[in-house]
Amino acid sequence: MDLDAYAAAHREEWDRLEALARKPRLTGADADELIDRYQTAATHLSAIKTTAGSTVEGDRLSVILSRARLRFTGAGTGLLRQLPVFFAVQLPAALYRIRWLTLAVAAATAIIGTLYGVWVAQDPRVLATFGSDAELRQFVDNDFVDYYSSNPAASFAGQVWTNNAWIAAQCVAFGITGVWVPYIVLLNAQNVGVAGGVMFAYGRGDVFFQYILPHGMLELTAVFVAAAAGLRIFWAWIAPGPRRRLEALAQDARALFTVAIGLVLVLFVAGLIEGFVTPAPWPWPIKIGIGALALGAFLAYMLVLGRRAVRAGETGDLGEFESGARRIIAG
Repeated sequence: MDLDAYAAAHREEWDRLEALARKPRLTGADADELIDRYQTAATHLSAIKTTAGSTVEGDRLSVILSRARLRFTGAGTGLLRQLPVFFAVQLPAALYRIRWLTLAVAAATAIIGTLYGVWVAQDPRVLATFGSDAELRQFVDNDFVDYYSSNPAASFAGQVWTNNAWIAAQCVAFGITGVWVPYIVLLNAQNVGVAGGVMFAYGRGDVFFQYILPHGMLELTAVFVAAAAGLRIFWAWIAPGPRRRLEALAQDARALFTVAIGLVLVLFVAGLIEGFVTPAPWPWPIKIGIGALALGAFLAYMLVLGRRAVRAGETGDLGEFESGARRIIAG
């Protein structure tokens, strides 16, 4: 093959393909021409590679073909464009869809925790199973409060953040089992209820709420949301409705796993409050007010932005192009 003659004979076709690939907008006729010329140029490149190997003309044609291929196969959205969509649309929509289930998990936790607390506080036999009088007094008078200042604030905040984020991720990831989320909810409610019951039994109920509320309002809400997301994924598997079972599971799992990512940031804020605000020597109304403000901001994000996103048709799932084809259709 005379490579120079071959390139000269087809250069006009290659230039036209490059021009189409660079056009900011393509009409229907342009798109059809782009695909036709791409297929023809791919044949030209194959002929060049077979007969001449690696050449300057072949490399140039490869670049043109790569640019053309991106026009009809698409390219991933840049990170700077994805982040605003994720935080302003996808995440609040996913949170809003599980608002009632979140409320149900919160109510269940409150009821179970209260029952455990009353049981422990009012029955000395139950109270005695958690330690001797000296050990319980040590917990009430020292350990409960010292827990929040026993380590440097930054280290403690990082520790509780990673621990809570891991629990939240487990609730979403293992929600499909149907048993992991109820187990976590029961364990969480039991721990809070028992601790509160011991504090109330020794007349330190005010201390319990003073140290729990500043960070606990946001932290516990995040755990409730994670549990609700896990239960919703489980329910998509059990009762998919008009959707196919795997389709329903894939859609809800994709949409609600964004919750686990968002809760990492929410729990980071809760960890900062627990590490720096809860043990601080400030008046309790100020510390509780900071916790309430953080919770209020999260609820506004979840309910106001979420409602707006859902009304606009968002579900928190990926777009149709990013999520891929949902069924194979012949023809």
